[in-house]
Order: sequence, then C-alpha cells, then structure tokens
Amino acid sequence: MKNEVLPPLAERIRPHSLEEFAGQKHLVGPNGILRKLIENDQLVSLILWGPPGCGKTTLAKIIANNTKSCLFHFSAVTASLDDFRKVVAEAKERLSAYGQKTILFMDEIHRLNKAQQDAFLPHVEDGTIILIGATTENPSFEVIGPLLSRSRVLVLNQLAHDDLQKIIERGEKELKVRINSKAREFLIESCNGDARIALNAIEIAASLAGGKRSLGIGKIEDALQRKSLTFDRNGEEHYNTISAFIKSMRASNVDAALYYLARMVEAGEDPLFIARRMVVFASEDIGMAQPTALVVANEVFQACHEIGFPECQENLAHGAVYLALARKDRSAVDAYFEALKDVKKYGNLSIPLKILNAPTKFLNTKDLLPEKLRGKRYYHGKE
Repeated sequence: MKNEVLPPLAERIRPHSLEEFAGQKHLVGPNGILRKLIENDQLVSLILWGPPGCGKTTLAKIIANNTKSCLFHFSAVTASLDDFRKVVAEAKERLSAYGQKTILFMDEIHRLNKAQQDAFLPHVEDGTIILIGATTENPSFEVIGPLLSRSRVLVLNQLAHDDLQKIIERGEKELKVRINSKAREFLIESCNGDARIALNAIEIAASLAGGKRSLGIGKIEDALQRKSLTFDRNGEEHYNTISAFIKSMRASNVDAALYYLARMVEAGEDPLFIARRMVVFASEDIGMAQPTALVVANEVFQACHEIGFPECQENLAHGAVYLALARKDRSAVDAYFEALKDVKKYGNLSIPLKILNAPTKFLNTKDLLPEKLRGKRYYHGKE
C-alpha cells in the first residue's frame, strides 16, 4: 500500500478562523476593520498588500469561510481571461439562485496587465463578484486607478517574533517534533517574517531527522541551507555590525563595507533595514559632494522592497560599493543641525517683514534671517 501523500505543512495547519490567525491585530483584533466587515456582513472588494508569508491567502480563505461565500483562488501568473469569465458566469447564477456571494481571490494581482484588470471592473461594480487581490507591491503603482477606487486597500505587516513563535508551535504539534530554543531563535531570525519559509524549514528538518522528535540547530541549518551566525537583531551585535558597515563606507573602504554587508545579510538581517541606513548615509555623509548618491540609495531601497530576498542582496552590494567610493561632504547636514540649535535656543524669532511682504528688490539680498541671527552662516560647503 502506497504511503498517503499529505499536503504541505503550511496548508495542513492553515487557520480557519480569525481567533486562530497569528498577526495583523490591527486588522483582525477586536476593533480591526476586517473583523468588523465580516461580523457586520459588509464585505467589500479588498487589496491585501504585505510582504511574503504574512497571511494574505489565509485571510482570504477565512473571509470566505466566515461569510459562507464561494471562493475561487487564482494566481495572476497562470490565470486567463477565460478562467475569469467562467467564474463570473457561475457567480451570477449562484447569486441569482441561492443568494450566495462569490469571492475571487487573485494572488499576485500586480502581475495582471491593464486589460486583465479592466475585465474585473464591471463585475466588481455590480456586485457579481467580490475581488480580493493579494500583492507584495505598492498597489498605487501596480493596480489600475478605477479598480483601486472600488476596493479597500488593507496593509499587512511583516509577522513579528511572537506571531512566528505561535505558528512554529503549531507546526511542531502537527509533526510531533520539538525544536530546541537555540534552533527556534535561529529559524525565526532567518525566515525574515515569512511564515511559509519557517514551516517549510520545519517540515524539511523533520524529514532529515529520520523519525527523531528533537530538532537541533544543525537540522534547521540544513533545512535552510545557511549557517547560524552570532547576530541578535535587538542586541549589541546588531548595532556593532551595522555601525561597522557605515564606518567602512564612510572611510571609503569598499572591501570592509562588503564584508559587513554580507555578514548582516547572511545572519538574516532585514534588507530594508540595511537599505534605509544607506539612504540616510547618502545625505548624511556624501551630501553635496555627490548628490546623485541619494538617488542611488533610494533606488536600492525600492529594489529591496519590490524584489525581496535573496535577489535584492545584489542591489545592496551595488549600492554599498557606490556609496563607499563616492566623495564625502557632511556640510549640508552639519549646517542643518547648526540651524536647529538656534531654533531650539531662540524659539520662533520674528520673520523679517521683507519676506512676508510682496516680492521686492530687497529679496535679492542675503539678509533674510531674523534680526537676532543677522549675518549668521550655517553652511560652509563649497559653492
């Protein structure tokens, strides 16, 4: 007799109610908008925007279960207009005959082209279907305006430590295994808020354990194909490493910057955290010496947001090399904080009348500071 083929662990332990759901308390908590919409039977078309593995698909299924709606699940990568037309035809018949609503869940809705998105409009508008789209991309850029205006955008957050802890415990219970504390912390750090990665790793680790009930860090490392590094996101090592990265770029030491970057990425640091620090560095340390550095750093941040790990580590490397090699000039930032000192010291000094009045030839003068600060210079960079 052949062994029964079980669904993936993530599917087997998928929550069926809001009470079982981990995370997104701002949406599903006692005063959460999604809970209210379900309880009051006022479901509208939704766009669920959030990072991978944060519960978008699970929420769509919970909504369908709790509103007794018929759910059709499609991926924008494989769905066709013919598939959609068939769902619409069945939805009209179901609504007319039984009064049952139809939810069309479109995963990766940002991958649909304009014509495909246009096809949803009349059926969303007349209530034939309730559209729930899931996306990791900013819907303002990826979803057409008319469809966006007919939907409610709900922002989902990356799963927190405690949320992942609950999900991992469910996985352990299902597989009848136990992960030790060191391995558990490594798993939580490594999955970067993605519950699917965590559960897949547990399932693989349990398989590699060959029937053993206790899973140590070695099996989790094998499952994730990465080694545990000493790195606590909330501890001293976290700040030491990001500090070393920034100081290496400040010193124009490309090799050191790349080393500390690789160390953070391999240890499971959030790429967006690193990219945010690079954006700050571009203005704080490079500034007027190479103003395009801010453009490059911001594009690296956007690439990390849109592409995600692991591909975005190439964008981080590109940005780190560019920022490390760029000329450095702190004059703009230093000038701002000098001005800020006077604001805190003197408060709201009277603005000269020549600025408040209609434009005159006096505006050509440099003497536009309040009288108490007349002649003060903050900025000493090169003209």
